[in-house]
Amino acid sequence: MNTSHLRWLWLSLGIIVLDQVSKYWAEYILRGDVIEIFSWFDLSLVHNTGAAFGFLAGYGGWQHVFFVSLAVLVSVVLAVAISRLQDHERHLAVAYALIIAGAIGNAIDRIVHQYVVDFIHWFYQDWHYPHFNVADSAIFIGAALLIFEAFGRPFLNTGQEHENSSG
Repeated sequence: MNTSHLRWLWLSLGIIVLDQVSKYWAEYILRGDVIEIFSWFDLSLVHNTGAAFGFLAGYGGWQHVFFVSLAVLVSVVLAVAISRLQDHERHLAVAYALIIAGAIGNAIDRIVHQYVVDFIHWFYQDWHYPHFNVADSAIFIGAALLIFEAFGRPFLNTGQEHENSSG
């Protein structure tokens, strides 16, 4: 067990704090208001009782327990995974820490409010991307890093492996 990688959980904590502070701000500043940043981007408050893209919203409340339990389970599994990483796998520790932060940030909302506070909104004319928050962004970036690790990194390493094998 490599406990030195557990320091990446400080990154998780920092993002959780940023997420909660931004949601607190959104709840009190944006209530009923829209702050237009650009013609295609604004800050506007939405209470999401579902998951990503409103998945399972309006199903009587059982989904809150499910999503909180899932967030705790994923966070524990990823924290254990972080502790087992090798020194050269710091990028995975960062990805896992980001996902943990997002999962816990949204779980806090579900426990406290019974919904997730979303307030970041991208759109173009009649097309609207679902509202999201800092926690969602952390999950997205962490997942993107994992996808890059799984699919992108082998392509980057192909030339090095070829050079090393030729000798």
